[in-house]
Amino acid sequence: MSFFYPLIAMERRLPIIETGTEASAGCGSVGSIGPLEKRKNMRKRLPSWFKTSLPTGLAQSRYNETKSNVVTHGLNTVCEEARCPNVHDCWGRGTATFMVAGEVCTRGCRFCAVGTVKTPPKLNAEEPKELADAVFNMGLSYAVITVVNRDDLQDGGAMHYRDCISEVASKNPDVGLELLCSDLDGNLEALEEMLDGLPLRVFAHNVECVPRLDRIVRDHRASFGQSLDILRKAKEVRPDLLTKTSLMVGLGESDEEVEEAMKMIRDAGVDMITLGQYLQPSYRHLPVDRFPEPGNFADWDRLARELGFGAVASGPLVRSSYRAGLLWEEAMGGEPVVTRDSTGSAVSHILSQKRLVVAEVDNS
Repeated sequence: MSFFYPLIAMERRLPIIETGTEASAGCGSVGSIGPLEKRKNMRKRLPSWFKTSLPTGLAQSRYNETKSNVVTHGLNTVCEEARCPNVHDCWGRGTATFMVAGEVCTRGCRFCAVGTVKTPPKLNAEEPKELADAVFNMGLSYAVITVVNRDDLQDGGAMHYRDCISEVASKNPDVGLELLCSDLDGNLEALEEMLDGLPLRVFAHNVECVPRLDRIVRDHRASFGQSLDILRKAKEVRPDLLTKTSLMVGLGESDEEVEEAMKMIRDAGVDMITLGQYLQPSYRHLPVDRFPEPGNFADWDRLARELGFGAVASGPLVRSSYRAGLLWEEAMGGEPVVTRDSTGSAVSHILSQKRLVVAEVDNS
């Protein structure tokens, strides 16, 4: 799903949880239902709180302008390709997300919709320039560059990611940049070389799920511990950078495991965190185990702030790059993301407290 990589014809291997076909049946008999068909029948409906709203006023104008630039210049973004529910919110604030290093991944995580191959095509040498042009043409104020895993490369793609960020910064010096990086297969030396002097505001890497679920949710080459090592090392070599991670819920974890994972993340020195609901990309991916209610996300928001995270976004529709620019501003001492004009994706007890204060002022 690279948006600057030439499309090629290849077989994609999605991680399959169960396979099976209907058993042959004799005349007049009913064939048995295969595991995949059963999974389709058991797929959960989205709860009522999965709602968002469209921007208005200046935000709507900014969204329309960004959308027009995308169409005019024939650009592609993760925001559109992934059908992100927050696209209106982010584009209305001049923020967008791009994926680099290919359209397929070398890993087969069971939650992810990106196609999987053992040997991806070679890197596109023109991608850094094309990416820089795309950011310029969209008129963005903040850009998130995310990547696929490239275990086929000795450095995990680190130098290519560096080239992409450097080129974007050179052409767009006033645009805030965030790298949502892979774990580079645990190559801390490549990570250090990549980050040396790199013009970034935020280094992000997602732990994805609680530690117990690693073997079920993630590729066998990934782990919660390795992800924390990457985040910890990034902070060590670049203490000026803010670090960030994201945690999905609805995969079979308990509330207690979510809280313990948050504590481990904060102990690793991570500055920012987002929490969101896992949604099943297709019937072949892991099914949704549960839909925590907005109150649960508000509780996790409160805990994150008590633990000392500098910026938090927690909600059913929150994704790892949700309001990325504003989250950076919050971590730098700005207004909390959840108290700004919202499409309803992030929830927090701060909102309830703010409404209570306003009501008390109005009644005085």
